[in-house]
Amino acid sequence: MNLPFFTPLEQWEPMSGAVRWTSPSNIALVKYWGKTGLQQPANASVSFTLDACKTDTRVRFEPKAGGGMEVWLDGQRNQAFEPKVQAFFDKIGDFFPWLKHFQLTIETSNTFPHSSGIASSASGMSALALNLMGIDQLLGNGVRVQPDEDFMQAASYFARIGSGSACRSVYGGLVMWGAHPEVTAGSQDYGVVWPGPVAEVFNTYQDTILLVHAGQKSVSSSVGHGLMHGHPFASQRFEEAQKRITRLGAILASGDLDAFGALVEAEALMLHALMMASEPYFLLMKPGTVAIIEKIWDFRKQNAVPVHFTLDAGANVHLLYPQMHAATVKAFIDNELAQHCEQNAYICDAVGKGPVLLETGL
Repeated sequence: MNLPFFTPLEQWEPMSGAVRWTSPSNIALVKYWGKTGLQQPANASVSFTLDACKTDTRVRFEPKAGGGMEVWLDGQRNQAFEPKVQAFFDKIGDFFPWLKHFQLTIETSNTFPHSSGIASSASGMSALALNLMGIDQLLGNGVRVQPDEDFMQAASYFARIGSGSACRSVYGGLVMWGAHPEVTAGSQDYGVVWPGPVAEVFNTYQDTILLVHAGQKSVSSSVGHGLMHGHPFASQRFEEAQKRITRLGAILASGDLDAFGALVEAEALMLHALMMASEPYFLLMKPGTVAIIEKIWDFRKQNAVPVHFTLDAGANVHLLYPQMHAATVKAFIDNELAQHCEQNAYICDAVGKGPVLLETGL
């Protein structure tokens, strides 16, 4: 397949060097659940890119006949991750033929718990794709401190092949992925910055992640996506998701926080309803998840504060609210919600500006 924004290198010099990127996770407002082909979504999705929840990945490369790869997580070799990374490399090998001629040492760490409902695959695969793009530039003798549009579009394309939602983490702010009849900028192949108007309040929106369960999920997102094939409500779900993106566009432009919260809460509950209606069915919420949701509803009714929740594919609760209400919501979390988290743990995050290049050189 030819990509108009990426041309594979035909030749390169044997050299050694390193590239390092941090890339954030993201939280979907309208969810992607179900995929077709090579990591393409069954419906479009829109997400907030986060700031504090991110993956830091440094890739060292040196010439080696036949290539090779090691993954180091938090300073220790992690061979369990290597087959997934190798499968990713196999899928993109035609675009990066130099992979078979270099040894890569991938050193990575997260600022949040792995596999706990925060999209670690999104931040991890986007960081890795950005590093591969950076190495590709070095081998082609091109070094850009501020990568251009084609660089980021290609990184989003390759990140998607590693993990679908990773394509959204390549950009900051509000990001869309997937084709939509009313949003012509959307693509099945890569993420795009939300192309419509956005009220200022959403540029500094807060996301406090309540860590109800910080361990491994009982069912992976990949398995969950697969269960949408033949799901009794699949077609209705995909149609409704597209309608909600249309509604979300108007909400983002107007700054209607009540409508925003109602939509994202409905999306979160629909995602988990789809899981419970799958065959076989499964449940990722925990008792603490439900208790937090009920307290959010009560708090909002009693205090008229626009605090809402969303959920990813896990038990943790993402608490969404405007920056102006941060102090009030923080007190609510400490007094009412933290008790439902493992060791009272939560992460204060907000809408972020996207990946950051930390190192590049030979």
